[in-house]
Amino acid sequence: MEVYLASPRGFCAGVVRAVDIVELALERYGPPVYVKHQIVHNPHVVADLEAKGAITVESVDEIPQGAAAVFSAHGSPPSDYQKAKERRLNIIDATCPLVTRVHNEAKKYSKEGRRIILVGHRGHQEVIGTTGQTEMELLDEREPFEFPDWDDGSKVSVLTQTTLSVRDTARAVAKIQEKYPDALVRNDICYATTNRQEAATELAQLTDLVLIIGAQNSSNCARLKEVAEAQGVPAYLINGPTEMDLDWFKDVNKVGISSGASTPEKMVSAVIQELNPDRVVHVGNGEENITFTLPKELR
Repeated sequence: MEVYLASPRGFCAGVVRAVDIVELALERYGPPVYVKHQIVHNPHVVADLEAKGAITVESVDEIPQGAAAVFSAHGSPPSDYQKAKERRLNIIDATCPLVTRVHNEAKKYSKEGRRIILVGHRGHQEVIGTTGQTEMELLDEREPFEFPDWDDGSKVSVLTQTTLSVRDTARAVAKIQEKYPDALVRNDICYATTNRQEAATELAQLTDLVLIIGAQNSSNCARLKEVAEAQGVPAYLINGPTEMDLDWFKDVNKVGISSGASTPEKMVSAVIQELNPDRVVHVGNGEENITFTLPKELR
């Protein structure tokens, strides 16, 4: 058996920054440091940080007054910041800068009087944060969508969740542009999502089966699986080697492996070790060289 390993894969700059923020906050303030929502969508990352003294909660109301609190990489609505202020929390914001950019776009277009459509997945933490910034319509391509009853002269801006399928988003945007030909469309899908989907596409074209290493609740991991399946090969999303089924590999000579932007490399290594391939072939354009600045509180 041969393993074809996608590159880039794994942690993006936003995830590296978020994990660093929690670790630095623990060093500076001492445990416990509370994290609102999973810092990133991966159980191994969350467990590693919790072993060091982080406590993950789903609501600001669960955080004791005056405590140190990190807001997750996915972004949060303004109402969470207001609650944190009322509880006198020491907030360290780990929102990915590319998600913050979408928030700023939403507020800018709203001030300009433009109508906003967000292409995203309902209930995802990033979408909850973005829709909280200002009034907007959500288009989830997995659901039926009826365009709002806006005036014909309405100026429309289109924003997107950063971790969507490039292909599915293009279809959704095309649908919007049929209705609003003059819509201002922002390409908010982040570099890491785009690069990993391109590598996964190439991977699937070269292999008999694709494994995506990552969490079931990770949007970008789920999209990688869909991208591979679109090339006509079976693909599975697993957290690690214990979730593999040996029946998958019958008559399979070439296994493709990639991982989502919140997946630690140790999990990829564990899967490769379990497969014990005859050789490992690297596929893709190579690793990214992008970093984001830490919040001023931790510099």
